[in-house]
Amino acid sequence: MARSTLYQQVASELRRAIYSGDLGPGDQLPTEADLMQSHGVSRNTVRLALGELVNEGLVTRTPRRGTVVRDRRPLLMYPQRELEPQTEGGPREAFAYAVSHEGRLPGQVIEVSIVAPPEDVAIRLELADDGLAVVRKRLRFVDGQPYNTNDSFFPLSLVAGSEIARPGDIMRGANRVLDELGHPQVRIVDDISARMPTPAEAQRLMLEPGTPVVVYIRVGYDPDDLPVRVAVSVLPADKHLIRYELTRR
Repeated sequence: MARSTLYQQVASELRRAIYSGDLGPGDQLPTEADLMQSHGVSRNTVRLALGELVNEGLVTRTPRRGTVVRDRRPLLMYPQRELEPQTEGGPREAFAYAVSHEGRLPGQVIEVSIVAPPEDVAIRLELADDGLAVVRKRLRFVDGQPYNTNDSFFPLSLVAGSEIARPGDIMRGANRVLDELGHPQVRIVDDISARMPTPAEAQRLMLEPGTPVVVYIRVGYDPDDLPVRVAVSVLPADKHLIRYELTRR
């Protein structure tokens, strides 16, 4: 039997054990020596099989514990709910609300600055050539693990002097501040695409090799159809499930 077939067979059996739940998150896989003996294959074949599972994001290798099953529980996102009223405990930032609603612990690190935004963002915000934006860059965590990045851009002329332009978290969320400034978002346009991460993104999000990301760009418009926010999120594909619900009226 060809070596490629052998390592794929070993990988297939381990993959089946993971998807069936026989091997759960945090469980240690058999050692290389055990896999060699149980499958009658060479060490190189075992390493090829384990490497395939690492590339698929199913397992991770640690110096002390060996190869363990990754926690792949995705964050369920309902983009259409972002602008809905929140009644439990008063207004809250949308991400924190969604994570807490699943019984998980949200967290984030925020950087706020005034920038000349990237060209694609400037076009979406309909800024002049020399137009500036306030950007709130966030690295978001779920249960202590980095889960995604979210960079929200706002026209400086619109939000200067408001909480949006100041450092720190906005507990009730930037959407509520836009409402108070007289620019509620009444129309949303989402663009969703997928690609491999940049080296900087992979490092920041602590991604396993071979993990793709979903790039989710949301543009919010006020009642005058003026774009007031562009949010660019980078979502590791193995940690997110985006669900849309459509109702016929």
